Amino acid sequence: MRTVKATAAAVTAALAAGAASVAAGRLASDAALKTTPGRPLPTDHRLTVHGTAAGQITLTRDLASLRPGTYGLAGNGSHAVVGPVLDGAPHLPDTVVRRLERVTHGFLHPRDKVWLTPNLYVGDPGTALGLRHTDVDVPGELGNLPAWFVPGVRETWVITVHGLGTTRELPMNVMEFLHRRHFPVLDPAYRGDLGAPRSPDGLSHLGQTEWRDLEAAIRYAVLHGAERVVLHGWSTGATMALRAALHSELRDRISGLVLDSPVLDWETTLRALARARHTPGALLPLAVRAAQGRTGLRDDRLAGATDLARLTVPTLIFHGPDDEVAPWRLSRRLAGDRPNLVALHTVRNASHGAMWNADPESYEEALRRFLTPLM
Repeated sequence: MRTVKATAAAVTAALAAGAASVAAGRLASDAALKTTPGRPLPTDHRLTVHGTAAGQITLTRDLASLRPGTYGLAGNGSHAVVGPVLDGAPHLPDTVVRRLERVTHGFLHPRDKVWLTPNLYVGDPGTALGLRHTDVDVPGELGNLPAWFVPGVRETWVITVHGLGTTRELPMNVMEFLHRRHFPVLDPAYRGDLGAPRSPDGLSHLGQTEWRDLEAAIRYAVLHGAERVVLHGWSTGATMALRAALHSELRDRISGLVLDSPVLDWETTLRALARARHTPGALLPLAVRAAQGRTGLRDDRLAGATDLARLTVPTLIFHGPDDEVAPWRLSRRLAGDRPNLVALHTVRNASHGAMWNADPESYEEALRRFLTPLM
């Protein structure tokens, strides 16, 4: 009897440990599958405001606050725009002073918790940029998708699509540039965004199902006069653009791809986001399996998939070695495998989805050179 009881206790303990591991893996997978648009990713460093002065803001000294370029600075109820580090400004050893370009809304107080975001603008193209635009609805397979349309005279449209942790406000970073070159721009939301339908399971699929909403945007553009489209995507939005170019029934209308910080291996991205939430290394494989079980994500690293042999459109990738979410090496491999079709513009000292922010002039010049033959 004692042996039977001991065995039962051991089995019960093992089952409990197994259930706890499964639950922990499921929780860890939330880092990627339940990202909230407009909220920081686990890899985004929280900073503290130490003070403000005329045209200046003092922040916690951190790799994030030392990055070159121009960024949004988001907090709870506030948004500002900060420029480069002011090396000559007096500061303490544990702080850094950046140029404060403007406070978009709210207030910045000492001890406020903030984070740098690639979203420079808030609002819509009219309120943020002064661009004439129309609010339109794109019919998607799950329901209508709200979108902004900025008109232009060219027959080639640019369709922009944001990625992890951002909203359709992000493409406004390049919208003025595209407008000056007379491209019509369609900037849609997709499943899971504010105002758009939720995915059936309420989870992000890291572009593997969301790309069908981008296909709906292509269909809308063609029905409204576009002869060709260029897809410009960030993060998982870049994944969606690549999938559309490979699998869409309308892929013959796609004349070019611009991929910023593309997520080419969802497992690596999920592990990076889970690790940033301090998930123990032993649980990371469980997080991957939990994600597969919850979403049906396939183990297909796009950078090595044979499907890429079918890629036929010119592609420009913006990426760099400091991306903590999507490995730069996969973009390098993709460019190396298809050198006659894929160009890689390397951006250093840039976080995920923030290649434009780190060096806007270089980014826009590379984009200009790429788009000119596609006009």
